[in-house]
Amino acid sequence: MPVKKETVLFESFNGKDVSDNPLAIYKQLLSDDPGARNRCYFSVKPSEYRKLSELYPDIQFVKRFTPGWVKYIARADFWVMNSRMPKWWKKNSQTTFIQTWHGTPLKKLGVDIANVEIPGSTTAEYHQEFVDEAARWDYLIAPNQYSHDIFKSAFKYAGRFLDIGYPRNDVLYSENTPEKIATIKQKLFGFQPKQVVMYAPTWRDDSFSEKGQYKFNLPFDLNEFFKRVSPDTMLVIRPHYLVKDRIDISGYEDRVRIFADVDINQLYLITDLLITDYSSVMFDFANLERPMLFYPYDLIHYRDQLRGFYFDYNQDNLPGPMAQSTDEFYQDLKDYTDHGSFTDFSTNLEAFNRKFCSWENGQASEKVSQLILQGGKRNE
Repeated sequence: MPVKKETVLFESFNGKDVSDNPLAIYKQLLSDDPGARNRCYFSVKPSEYRKLSELYPDIQFVKRFTPGWVKYIARADFWVMNSRMPKWWKKNSQTTFIQTWHGTPLKKLGVDIANVEIPGSTTAEYHQEFVDEAARWDYLIAPNQYSHDIFKSAFKYAGRFLDIGYPRNDVLYSENTPEKIATIKQKLFGFQPKQVVMYAPTWRDDSFSEKGQYKFNLPFDLNEFFKRVSPDTMLVIRPHYLVKDRIDISGYEDRVRIFADVDINQLYLITDLLITDYSSVMFDFANLERPMLFYPYDLIHYRDQLRGFYFDYNQDNLPGPMAQSTDEFYQDLKDYTDHGSFTDFSTNLEAFNRKFCSWENGQASEKVSQLILQGGKRNE
């Protein structure tokens, strides 16, 4: 079947949301060519269709894996997605697949994972799925040279790279102003907190009680946390969507917010201190050159047994202090509160930014938009 020229099908996180790199590219495409709105579609899970249609009334949605979806996915000129497509769906040979991916990797990916701890999948099956999927990509976006090299190896990718930075991070340059930040705070909190600390832990593959039932335990005490930060501090918790309803903040509802569905770039912009562990949020947040605190309380298990890392994860290489016990964590919090930054890590932060953010300049979305408008691979 011939493709319908200039039609674009977008998808974020297997249709669970409208976000990340695909949304940034969609917005830029419509800015560059308002008429593209009638040729662009977002593929979403049927269970999310009503909610997303209400949130984004101007976007055209198609329900994933329905008969109506087939006529769009089969004949789209471009696919723009940030995760894998099911192996059973065969891509039209005339369709250009732009894979944006969704993060700079610290943890092992694809065939580099020696032991996969995912219910219902063997390690060999998982590896082969990645290789087969990557073979379908016509373009793969890389945010930095480090990621470019890893993607090539972990996905066994032999296609074309777009070495341009992540489109989703463009707003960290265009909207990093006091006025924009105040607007976001007002929308999310209803007031203007003087300080925002965000805790954004990584997803743990083995954190489940049974298949499909995941768990989450906050690795620090909220009472102790608030003893060590200024009284005008709000704590934002950014969990994985599978555990967002399993976090107990009883008694602290006025000082803690759980934002699992808010655009994380909006959270970055209002965050004064990021607390994380092994999450790729560290690489995106580094664009803002603000303080980070690392709390890898299960480092030995995670690094050596669960996923493995691509680089030496230690205090010498990180852009902020690393606490491995609650005592160290609380002390680092106090140090931040006393000084407003981690002065001993300013050099680390600068080096980290050079390595992982050097390709980021706020123009990635524009480059992908122009690629689409110029017909992609047909005009190379």
